[in-house]
Amino acid sequence: MDLYFSPLACSLASRIAVYEAGAEAEVTLQRVDTKTQKTADGADYRAINPKGMVPALRTPAGDILTENAAILPFIADHFPAANLAPASGIERSRLAQWLSFIGSELHKTVFTPLLSPKANDGAKTYAREAAPPRLAYLDAHLSGREYLLDRFSVADAYLTAVLNWAQFVGIDLKAWPNLAAYHARVTARPHVARAMAEEMGLFQAA
Repeated sequence: MDLYFSPLACSLASRIAVYEAGAEAEVTLQRVDTKTQKTADGADYRAINPKGMVPALRTPAGDILTENAAILPFIADHFPAANLAPASGIERSRLAQWLSFIGSELHKTVFTPLLSPKANDGAKTYAREAAPPRLAYLDAHLSGREYLLDRFSVADAYLTAVLNWAQFVGIDLKAWPNLAAYHARVTARPHVARAMAEEMGLFQAA
């Protein structure tokens, strides 16, 4: 498999999932410059993903998957021994629920406007006003819980990648103690810490 990523983008979630699955030998990480739309070897990334965004995943069958909500469960299902996703039933639906919440309510609604140099002041104000109730919802859910589901899952990988952006936009997670404790706990996991350190290094060297 080929995983197309950009340092500290939401594709960090897929790197975390790959490491948590112990699947490094089976997944090739392909860096993308999202400004030039070129891969590290000079290929046109838009020929792989016309949307020009990361992540993208080339499956063993040669299919291209895009979007975190599709890629993360695929990685989990491809490496089932790692137990990164429930196989079926209500817990599988809850996984989909969390992936949707993180993608729509946090990633796109809160962090995309705050991180984008193209977002105007109105968009950024809306995002800052939208953040507290969404983070409070997470904080309440995480009261007495270690992870979003009963064990670490690909939803936690996605949430960790998104919460990592808080440091760049002036959101202090300490305002939500359960969420802050969760973030500290998850980022201390060896595979998560490794993935984050690698991508921070690449980001800072760019």
